[in-house]
Amino acid sequence: MSHSYLIKVVERAVLFSPRCRRLLLIGIDALLLPVAVWLSFWLRLAHPLHPSFQAAGLWLLPAVLLIGLPLYALTGQYKGLTRYVGSRAIYRLAGRNGLLVLLLAGIGLMLRLPMPPRSSWILLWLLLTGFTGAVRFALRDLLLSLRSVSQKQIVRVAIYGGGEAGAQLAAALRLAGNHQIVTFLDDAPSLWRRTINGIPIQPPQVLSEIQGQLDQVLLAIPSLPRSERRRIVAELQHQAIPVLQIPSVDDLTSGRARIDALRPVAIEDLLGRDPVPPVPELLGPGLHDAVVCVTGAGGSIGSELCRQILQLSPKTLILLESSEPSLYAVEQELSQQLPASVTLVPVLGSAADPALVQRLFANHGVQTVFHAAAYKHVPLVEANPLAGLANNVGSTRVVCQAATAVGVSELVLISTDKAVRPTNVMGASKRLAELVVQASALELSQSTKGAGQPCTRLAMVRFGNVLGSSGSVVPLFRRQIAAGGPITLTHPEIIRYFMTIPEAAQLVLQASTLAKGGDVFLLDMGEPVRIKDLAEQMVRLSGLSLRDARNPIGDIEIVCTGLRPGEKLYEELLIEAESEATPHPLIYRAQERSLPPHELWPQLDALEEAIVVQDVNVALELLTELVPEWQRDGSHAKPASSENSSAAAQ
Repeated sequence: MSHSYLIKVVERAVLFSPRCRRLLLIGIDALLLPVAVWLSFWLRLAHPLHPSFQAAGLWLLPAVLLIGLPLYALTGQYKGLTRYVGSRAIYRLAGRNGLLVLLLAGIGLMLRLPMPPRSSWILLWLLLTGFTGAVRFALRDLLLSLRSVSQKQIVRVAIYGGGEAGAQLAAALRLAGNHQIVTFLDDAPSLWRRTINGIPIQPPQVLSEIQGQLDQVLLAIPSLPRSERRRIVAELQHQAIPVLQIPSVDDLTSGRARIDALRPVAIEDLLGRDPVPPVPELLGPGLHDAVVCVTGAGGSIGSELCRQILQLSPKTLILLESSEPSLYAVEQELSQQLPASVTLVPVLGSAADPALVQRLFANHGVQTVFHAAAYKHVPLVEANPLAGLANNVGSTRVVCQAATAVGVSELVLISTDKAVRPTNVMGASKRLAELVVQASALELSQSTKGAGQPCTRLAMVRFGNVLGSSGSVVPLFRRQIAAGGPITLTHPEIIRYFMTIPEAAQLVLQASTLAKGGDVFLLDMGEPVRIKDLAEQMVRLSGLSLRDARNPIGDIEIVCTGLRPGEKLYEELLIEAESEATPHPLIYRAQERSLPPHELWPQLDALEEAIVVQDVNVALELLTELVPEWQRDGSHAKPASSENSSAAAQ
């Protein structure tokens, strides 16, 4: 009989109805029970037909069937799914068989029937448990192997991680039946030459030897530090083997994802640094049970601020957003996780509307404001400078005026490193927004001089690129890769600092607690990243190859378009001041040059008038006077291309 024919026969048996499969198991047990009784005599007395067996066996053989099968049925022996049999099933089998042996012994004593030697009862219990358990494990393995055989294509994988997560992933993949686990890989020498379910654990260096035997490597270390993840992925990419990973620890523990919910390694998982735990004294003391307003609540930074503020249990969280789709999306998301004690107030409107903002702050008794509303796409603001100035500068002035008039306790402006020696209108507008906050803080301190601390503390937090934000290069590169390329950037040596959105938001919340008035807080952005290296890594993570002189048949090409006038190879966080440390290791404070209110306000009035009458030249001349570090070069006069704009401009 051929192997393929046998497989077909067994596959047909697997297709039996549940009732037929249960009858099959009952039939197998009906054969095993008498065999176990006979073996218990033979092994104990060293003779297959010893006189003791001939005497006691006459009643034990029928009794074990008459008592055993109903006992198995009543205690749930035939209710379990065979393909999911595990160690608990063995414990339950041992208990049932122990009860069966006790019942047989009790009947024999009560009826004064011939009894086997005492040790035969122990042998009988062990044999019953071993036989019935072995059959079920064998059937389980047969079912799983048949499922694997029936799959059209089996994926050969190596699991990187010989710990608990790796073992759980292996068990889940085994049940799924569409993966063949070739080996486990682990950096710990103590695990080498050991096995998990018979599969060896080997050092990662063996990949070069077994590369042809693998289709994928599965990264199964959910708590792996980011730096270690970078190192491992870089090593695996040299082997040209696709890498997938299991969900994060948070997703696994919260139940949002299963251990076998494999996904590609995202560039966000590799960039940035390992998370720094928050300083408890800085996170949330002013937000708990407070009325908090976030402007630009639907944006990447604004929405993450809302998520984290919600975890600190404010009394009311106000979402101010001018985009209806963005406001709807963030309001729906937050409503799903809203604590019963928190009130969520979605407000559709612009932070540059004085009447709306003042009424909103006054009616709700707002205590803390995070001003994240801004236009931040460099090419779009360059092509539409008046809209950028109206939103970035105008809204900041409106929010500051309303906060100080109503008596808001704290206002924090979300700024950017592009405000430092800006080379474009967006950066210059954010620097001017910073000057507005500084001047408002100075004016407030002068008006309350001698009366103690000003009732409103105004501050700003300045940081660089955040991964995954709408202005980040990462979504742009991802779209370009999906479209088949090319990836466009302006210069191969462009470098930028990157931080994850959750980390940036958490640091902003902690910096707000440190504010005294007019502060400029800087966030430590970690190690710089060369944008060309980032693009190349994203191509490799997508399972594609680079097209260049060395590989002309590659998938994705990187095209350098050249630096635009005044564009920087790197960004800065300081203008001229030296930064000083704060109680948080990643937050620094700087006191920088500012304009006094009596000089700034008249020029801002003139700027607002130029915006109203749509006079671009006057508006940009005023911007040059207010932010002398920015030099007008005429680049605003023509629209910048959107999708082909440089990576550095983001």
